[in-house]
Amino acid sequence: MRPCPQPAPLRLGKGQKHGGKKEAVLTAVYTIAPAVRTPTAVVQSLFAPSAAPAAAEPRARSGPRHKRQWATLAGKDSALAEAAARVTQRDGLHVQHRVALTDGSQALQERVRRQFPAFTLVLDLIHATEYLWKAANALLGETHPDRTAGVQARTLLLLQSQASEVVDDLTRLAQVAGRTKCKRQATILQGVAPYLARNAPYMQYATYLAHGWPIATGVIEGACRHVVKDRCEQSGMRWTIKGAEALLHLRCVHENGDWDTYHAFRRRQRHQRLYALPYPAAGATPLDLHALEAPTPDPTGVAA
Repeated sequence: MRPCPQPAPLRLGKGQKHGGKKEAVLTAVYTIAPAVRTPTAVVQSLFAPSAAPAAAEPRARSGPRHKRQWATLAGKDSALAEAAARVTQRDGLHVQHRVALTDGSQALQERVRRQFPAFTLVLDLIHATEYLWKAANALLGETHPDRTAGVQARTLLLLQSQASEVVDDLTRLAQVAGRTKCKRQATILQGVAPYLARNAPYMQYATYLAHGWPIATGVIEGACRHVVKDRCEQSGMRWTIKGAEALLHLRCVHENGDWDTYHAFRRRQRHQRLYALPYPAAGATPLDLHALEAPTPDPTGVAA
């Protein structure tokens, strides 16, 4: 989202850039029934979704329930504080496992660990596989016929909790003399391996799948698109921070199924602010507030 345009400086300072996009942070809290899968089944769903599932792998899975979304421009700490309040409302003995899914942003991961110390932090699998595609493009090129097979094999290793083998393999390939002639390609390879190595504690996917936990952030990715981007990032749009924040909150109210409840609350608050009268009960005849106003004085001064 872009705030209202400000006068452009004569010269940009260090770290300054043209434009003024503001990052929106979106969180989602939900409960979901465990669904045990195997690494092979997950790879098949990613690389051959049209293939028939194995007999031992049930196709039907329950989706997220009681999902609560929240979007804000106030930063990661504010968004996570709101998510923590939602977690506290629904937490209890009926909750068996607590999982927090994030991308690979180290700043976000550190905040999540502080805010949710009892949760198991999981790296979104799709973000991890994106780095595998980058490595494959650097090694083979985007049109090589063996590129997909290589990514599929390394994805299976990740899902088997063998991230260290993938890191060692990519590190070795990046250091082979003459393997990559372009420095950019070598930089990509050397960037993928450290990313996977740093996130290895959050990539114990074999354990997560055995517990039936989610390992991807599809709920968040979809919400980012239809809650934020589809409304706030259309061509030519300009927003003030206050206006965009209010709009995001209102869209989350609608997405959470609280639209009618919100407007009932809003009408009650407005009534209490404007009138010194009790709010009408449900089903009661609306009060004629104009009849309760003081009468207009007679300009003739003659009392009836």
